[in-house]
Amino acid sequence: MTSLRNIGILAHVDAGKTTTTEQILFRSGRIRSLGRVDDGTAHTDWLDVEKARGISVKSAVTRFTWNHHVVNLIDTPGHVDFSAEVERALFALDGAILVVSAAEGVQPHTETLWHALSAMHLPTLIYVNKVDRTGASLADVLRDLRTTLHPNIVPIQVPLGYGPDFSGCIDIFSEPSEHQSAMVDEALVNVHEILAENDESLLSAFIEGRAIPPDALKHRLISQAAEGLAFPLAFGSSLRGIGIDELMDAMITYLPEASQAVDSALSGVVFKIEQDKSHGKAAYVRLFAGSIRNRDSVENQTRAVVEKVNQIREIDGGHYRDTGLLSAGDVGALYGLGEAHVGDVLGTGAHFSNVHGLSVPLLNVQVIPVNAEDSQRLVFAMQELGLEDPTLAVEWHPLERELIISVMGTIQLEVLEQLVWDRFGIAIRFSEPSVIYKETPHQSAYGFVSYTMPKPCWAILRFLIEPAEPGSGLVYRANVRTEDLLQRYQNEVERRVPEALEQGLYGWHVTDLRVTLVEGQHHVWHTHPLDFVVATPMGIMDGLKNAGTDLLEPILSYRLSVPEEFGGRVLNDLAIMRGDYDNPVITNGRFTVEGTVPLATSISYAVELGMLTGGRAVFSSRYKEYRKCPPGTVATRTRLGVNPLDTARYILYARSALSSDS
Repeated sequence: MTSLRNIGILAHVDAGKTTTTEQILFRSGRIRSLGRVDDGTAHTDWLDVEKARGISVKSAVTRFTWNHHVVNLIDTPGHVDFSAEVERALFALDGAILVVSAAEGVQPHTETLWHALSAMHLPTLIYVNKVDRTGASLADVLRDLRTTLHPNIVPIQVPLGYGPDFSGCIDIFSEPSEHQSAMVDEALVNVHEILAENDESLLSAFIEGRAIPPDALKHRLISQAAEGLAFPLAFGSSLRGIGIDELMDAMITYLPEASQAVDSALSGVVFKIEQDKSHGKAAYVRLFAGSIRNRDSVENQTRAVVEKVNQIREIDGGHYRDTGLLSAGDVGALYGLGEAHVGDVLGTGAHFSNVHGLSVPLLNVQVIPVNAEDSQRLVFAMQELGLEDPTLAVEWHPLERELIISVMGTIQLEVLEQLVWDRFGIAIRFSEPSVIYKETPHQSAYGFVSYTMPKPCWAILRFLIEPAEPGSGLVYRANVRTEDLLQRYQNEVERRVPEALEQGLYGWHVTDLRVTLVEGQHHVWHTHPLDFVVATPMGIMDGLKNAGTDLLEPILSYRLSVPEEFGGRVLNDLAIMRGDYDNPVITNGRFTVEGTVPLATSISYAVELGMLTGGRAVFSSRYKEYRKCPPGTVATRTRLGVNPLDTARYILYARSALSSDS
């Protein structure tokens, strides 16, 4: 059976990720000529919007062979606004390459990607690109990597020069020439020292001063890399094609093969959805075990449906090849799975581990058609895009005639505007973005509802609502006897609690709380399951009213660098924006500071800073967490529908006897 790997390539924007992918495809013989990101000719940037803007917007799967090993390489977007695409790609991976620029070092989004890879326990190979850049300091980059990402990052090469003099690398586990042996010996000692931290026999040898043969060290590094205990590091210059062959060798050596358990029970996951103009909905699937053939019936465990596959294709950028078969370990596009969504588990799901949250949309905007007659078409278009990218959280409120989406940032809005035009021929504009706040209970309280009128109905519920740890989301449990409330009614309540928490006292999503159903009653004759659809929001909102809620706001981690003369002004700005910061560092006339700042106060600061410094400022940020707002903060969101606290009107509204604007 042919060796197969599914490898993702990830990076902060402009670190050279897509250029690296292009070189890999060229050097492996997969493509005949090199494309360029800036020219819109990169093999994996095949969408019109990607060609026009010169950035990756969607993750793209391509395939190449190197030394008789087949690799599915997934090129992911580098801009933080498209983190959701990266998050979905993680579903499919056996290992990853994290590209870091030798010129810029570890950047904020690099850290975010690293945390996601670590949470997924994905073996990772680090590739330091742009070693030929003037001013590149490999010692500084390595120190930055070990300090910020992980101390057990292990260079597997010795660079021959750096900056414009960079000409290649030496594999430290190969036979060096005589004049290179001292550099290689020093590097091997460093490898031995790092690996010894997780290997007692290596530790004993290191303490006793016994040298370990290079082959033995390499074998131990391969093992520790697979376990996520050590992380090999390679060097190169992708633009000049230096170090690419060595990078591909390292991919095969240090990143694991896919398990190809064809004879096991079917287990797979949908990691991407696309709409194909000719063939309809394509579900991109990573198969962990079993196999799927054309016309097979496949169980979607998540949706509890069984659907028939009518076509299977191998994916290569914007091109496809009909195969009729998808086997364990591979990825492919399946057609016919009309109910499939991103993250759905096919078959048993026994081999699947979930993704750590990477993308957190922080802004709400209203999508408005330039031409009013396109309104209904726009709703369908955005719902289709929302199926492909669930983080858009598309909301259509027909009574209010509002189409609301959640986004990461302004670049995503610009791309969406072009994408909707290119794909659907609809011109759109957006309202001014507003920050997405959240709410959390201020204290513990009970919520009660007795929904017994107007008959026929009967649903009595009492909830205990308690604050929970930050970041914990919703924890729900029921502590009610089935004699008092049948299990099927309890199940209906559990399904409706998350919906009831979508709008709190201020109109925002309520999070970080424990909800316990402590009392429940049904009536033998009068109760219908739909009674609990109506009653649950009333009980939950009564509890929130009694508990009160605190507003939560999104907080960003930032790194800011300006010419030294602007340092005082920057610290004053940060104080005004309620930001905090570590001790500033002044190096070579640059003032650099890191810390956290609320999104609400800093949403336009990057632009203001650029104007202040004549474009000489660098301000990069990433989402860190939600924190409680200072006392007195006011941020409300217009409630959609009727408030369940307005009991009489809400019951009529829930029974479709009243419109929300009546």
